[in-house]
Amino acid sequence: MSSRTPRLILVHEPERACVDRLVADGHAPERAAEIAFYLAQSTDLAQEFDMLAGACRARGLSFAPVLLDDAAKALAGEDPGTTLVWTLTDGIAYFRGGAAPALARLGGFKTIGADDSLFALCQDKFRSGAVLGALGLPVPRAGLARDGKWLVKPPASAAGWFVKPNRLGAKIGIWPDSRSDDLGHALELSRRVFAAYRDDVVVQPYVAGRNVRASFLGLTPQVGVEALGVAYVDSGADFQTMADSLALYGETGEAAKSAGHYTEPELVAVADIQPAADARVRAIAGRLMSGLGLRDVFSIDLRVEADDTIHLIEFEVCPGLPCFDFRAYCRQQWGLELADAMAETAASRLSGPDRRV
Repeated sequence: MSSRTPRLILVHEPERACVDRLVADGHAPERAAEIAFYLAQSTDLAQEFDMLAGACRARGLSFAPVLLDDAAKALAGEDPGTTLVWTLTDGIAYFRGGAAPALARLGGFKTIGADDSLFALCQDKFRSGAVLGALGLPVPRAGLARDGKWLVKPPASAAGWFVKPNRLGAKIGIWPDSRSDDLGHALELSRRVFAAYRDDVVVQPYVAGRNVRASFLGLTPQVGVEALGVAYVDSGADFQTMADSLALYGETGEAAKSAGHYTEPELVAVADIQPAADARVRAIAGRLMSGLGLRDVFSIDLRVEADDTIHLIEFEVCPGLPCFDFRAYCRQQWGLELADAMAETAASRLSGPDRRV
């Protein structure tokens, strides 16, 4: 039954459901678990659903977490005039979260985040890189390989190349040898990735610099790039591997914490050290918002060199909300813990004259 009480519905795809589906499709259980790990924010945020419900109640909203597989049925019983849909996890290939904003649009619901076309684009790194390049943004050119064969040859690079999966939703290189000085080795990596994950690989010229994460949450619809949080993410390594990621989030992250092996990378504001680079990152974010359509909540990963040269690596329409860096951003930018920041964002879209679809 529809309710007149403003309502936030958070649609999410859990790790376990993804693992079971991938195993049923023939993936090895260990590989399926690694793939599903990128849904770890569903695992982590589920522990805070009660807090999020309380934060919503304090602002006159009701809250309902909805499993992706139940989303169509759940939305069918809601009032589009008073219901806001927030999709926690993206995906069109291994993950299926991109179906949620499409369902919301089909039902005429208001949404938090980019439109559903970007949920598809962001997971395909080769295609998204082509679009970002067409917008004039500083993204490294890329080649594409599948199981040891070039689909598109990469550009020459005196610094070597970086090899990463195309659709696994990550910038990581999977293994420590993902930076390569030899294109033959890059093709070998493509064979390994295809055998393990059935994915293509993007092969980009290696770019130097420090890893930077730019986070954005529009607490109100009027907020722009001035609310972007731009920070170095220093883990002590040049790039993140699968093993590094597994130690930070989800069930494996909890195990690492229990074993005393969990160490969060250090976050340092880019503006404090390289103000010119900070300004350039904000300009890039502005271009992504105006030219690509990012809005409400997103993150951008970049490499920043000492001379303020910026390399745009990727964007995410479903940033890891419960991850350490986004929590730190909410506290620093908005003075709020994650649950209150999410509830406040939802309330601003569901009340007052500034509501938008």
